[in-house]
Amino acid sequence: MANSRLLRGRDLGLPMAGTPGANNAITDVAGVEVGTVTLISGEGPLVPGRGPVRTGVTAVLPRGRSRAAVPCAAGHYSLNGNGEMTGVAWIEESGELQTPITITNTHSCGVTRDATIPLARLRAIGTGQAWGLPVAAETYDGDLNDINAFT
Repeated sequence: MANSRLLRGRDLGLPMAGTPGANNAITDVAGVEVGTVTLISGEGPLVPGRGPVRTGVTAVLPRGRSRAAVPCAAGHYSLNGNGEMTGVAWIEESGELQTPITITNTHSCGVTRDATIPLARLRAIGTGQAWGLPVAAETYDGDLNDINAFT
């Protein structure tokens, strides 16, 4: 791509309500914090279960670190019904999000969900309950990454 600027929906003429923030990003919303980790290991052709690995995880804290213990109103919508997202049963029942949201590859969705539970308890995220149903969403990156390497 000659132009290093990524095209966004508005750039393509898609009608969207509202005005984008300065960076046209989720972090333009006051208080939202986002962290990412990219995992890269191995070289050569894909060998299922052995790599190479080209994946990562993104964590979204809707109220940021300073207010992570305060639940926020939440809802969800499934565009095509073909992606896994844990924790939506609690969102439907309570209308609240009590943990960070993690997004990762298809086969690592459970790992990020499990990793969020002790982190949430240690940082007193949520309403002080002894349990939590973290929201972990997946996106298929199998064309770039060996999703069976579980790294």
